[in-house]
Amino acid sequence: MTNLEKSMHTLSIYVANKPGVLARIAQVFARRGFNIESLVVSPAVDGSFSRMTISCSGKVEGLDQIIKQLSKLIDVLHCIDHTYDKSVMKEMGLIKISVDCEGRSEALQIAEHYGCKTVDLTAESMILQVVGNPAKIDALEEMISKFKIVEFVRTGKVVMSRGQEMT
Repeated sequence: MTNLEKSMHTLSIYVANKPGVLARIAQVFARRGFNIESLVVSPAVDGSFSRMTISCSGKVEGLDQIIKQLSKLIDVLHCIDHTYDKSVMKEMGLIKISVDCEGRSEALQIAEHYGCKTVDLTAESMILQVVGNPAKIDALEEMISKFKIVEFVRTGKVVMSRGQEMT
């Protein structure tokens, strides 16, 4: 599949908070040839339900079929594609870099520009926490890569519809 045929999608799925639901949902994506790039699951306001935010890649033509198949699952209350709407999308990243005393001030300037918090600092390394849209985190990774990146962890997207729209 070429990059032109493949695109990223962000879905919000409201499900019953029961064992096995995630496996059945993942199966729908796999059968359609979509790859789940990130997955965030958290309890909803009512603890008997959960909200899943799934970032996936695959052919855009297959997305409608995935949404229809997910909506037919007993434990799925609704599924919404937020790829092109005006939702708030954020993710968090933790980046551990190897940095000595000489490079520390430059690393901290880059971190400040991107609104990072320094969550750990030693003589040889620091861990930065960044929250923002995926493009911001990508840009930070590029800028901070002048230092040795020891570890990098991202949460995946979380999404919420603006205004009175349901997510």
